[in-house]
Amino acid sequence: MNNILVCDDDRDIVNAIEIYLTAEGYRVIKAYDGDEALAAAEQGDVHLIIMDIMMPKMDGLRATMRIRERLNIPILLLSAKSEDYDKVTGLGVGADDYVTKPFNPLELTARVKSLLRRYTSLGGMEKRPGVFRSGGLVVDNETKTVLLDGEPVAVTPIEFGILRLLVESAGRVFSSERIYESVWKDSSYSPENTVAVHIRRIRSKIEIDPGDPRYLKVVWGIGYKIEKI
Repeated sequence: MNNILVCDDDRDIVNAIEIYLTAEGYRVIKAYDGDEALAAAEQGDVHLIIMDIMMPKMDGLRATMRIRERLNIPILLLSAKSEDYDKVTGLGVGADDYVTKPFNPLELTARVKSLLRRYTSLGGMEKRPGVFRSGGLVVDNETKTVLLDGEPVAVTPIEFGILRLLVESAGRVFSSERIYESVWKDSSYSPENTVAVHIRRIRSKIEIDPGDPRYLKVVWGIGYKIEKI
């Protein structure tokens, strides 16, 4: 069963959406402002978020931006406004789709199904052997591909080997020697420089700011790790 987080400061709308989605076999998690949505998304097993834009405390746009920093799950925005500005702004901060109030329940559920199908096809929700992930970073050992927030990342075989090793054991620190032995299938008296060069190249491909990485971290004096997100 897919869990859908519905966030709107209008409780009647949240309850109505719950009825539509429950009838389709989904489980609904409720929130009534951006702060509650952010907390629920971080704590629960959420597969999709339906988020109103105009809300007190933290609005839907800011909440979407915050969630996108941590999670790679589909976000569908709701708004009572029909101006293109809201749509463009919402998609620009990381939303996947947009529905204008008042909405047709059939249209809403169709959009939800479409987003979940698309997300699953990108590997975002697949639970199968050989697929390793941390946040929006997905390494598929079967197809030898890397995705970042659903977008393919071009990597060399050596870079893929390093990422597979680190993402498979996200949170664990690997020394340069251990990385070299695992990926190059050989030993070296001084693998530090060789591994460091490849680490820099990987960072340039998966990090927005390689100088302040989100995923690939250095543990000084010990080695490298992929942050467990």
